[in-house]
Amino acid sequence: MRVALTVAGSDSGGGAGIQADLRTFAAHGLHGASAITAVTAQNTVAVVDYVALEPRMVVAQIDAVASDMPVAAVKTGMLATRPIVEAVAEAIARWRLPHLVVDPVMVAKSGDRLLDSAAEAAYRDRLFPLAEVVTPNLAEAEALLGRPVRSVEAMAQAARDLRALGPRSVLVKGGHLEGDPVDVFFDGQRTEELRAPRIATRNTHGTGCTLSAAIAARLALGADAREAVRDAKAYLTEALRGAYTLGRGAGPVDHLHPLTRR
Repeated sequence: MRVALTVAGSDSGGGAGIQADLRTFAAHGLHGASAITAVTAQNTVAVVDYVALEPRMVVAQIDAVASDMPVAAVKTGMLATRPIVEAVAEAIARWRLPHLVVDPVMVAKSGDRLLDSAAEAAYRDRLFPLAEVVTPNLAEAEALLGRPVRSVEAMAQAARDLRALGPRSVLVKGGHLEGDPVDVFFDGQRTEELRAPRIATRNTHGTGCTLSAAIAARLALGADAREAVRDAKAYLTEALRGAYTLGRGAGPVDHLHPLTRR
């Protein structure tokens, strides 16, 4: 049994964060372990409030898992504060945890801020150099680079510039562009545009968490980064096809579709 570790926030509504990651790992046949960084009070409409854990407690969770289980891949989601980002980077480096996927969660789909501004530099300086894949959306790429990223051409340049910060590959997600969604992947050798049909649903809560968790799952199962990203995007497209209405806002995607549709 291969183990994937998620280091992220808890979503009380169950559609994103730790909850989405663990379901995604299960759908790929992996054992999911977790280190919770923050507890959020949220639903399909908004993030009402959150409390970040102390960095020592986040690290204690990582240490407990890594000292006992053969971690095959790691993904990070909401890290909330600069001390947590730095502590997580130190723990991952100390344990030499493989196949790190960094989803630089900064703003929830509802528009609620999930990262303080001091943490952005820590992502660039401490966490990105450890990452196999970094997966910013357009808003996150803009925040990290300090300039607009609003076209496929700008996404390709952003992927190149973000890779220069240390990660082995970058996936810039373009789901908020007009038309069918296109993501841009760059691994230092080749830029690839990954396209998929736009699924007509408002139920897209947790898509970023789900995609990065699926990439980590595929890496844990032995895929290379380019293959992992392609397969994860296909998995997310099918999860969006099965997304369901829940609550008054954006419902969750169908994380377990590989199991429930058999």
